[in-house]
Amino acid sequence: MTTSRRVADRKVEKFDKNIVRRGSVPETFAKKGKSYPVGPVILGFFVFVVIGSSLFQIIRTATSGGMA
Repeated sequence: MTTSRRVADRKVEKFDKNIVRRGSVPETFAKKGKSYPVGPVILGFFVFVVIGSSLFQIIRTATSGGMA
C-alpha cells in the first residue's frame, strides 16, 4: 500500500507549482468595483412596483375611511 517514489515526486512537483502561482490572479477574473448584480431597468421596475403598490394601498385606505 505504499506509493512509489515516482508518484510521490509527481505530486510534490504539482504542489510546488501551485504554491508558486498562488495569488497571481489574471486581471479578467478580478471583480470590478462598479458592477451591479441587477441592471438599472430591473431596479427601476422594482422601485416602480414597490412605490406604486404602497401608493395604491394608501389611496385605497384613505377612500375606504381607514377601515379594513
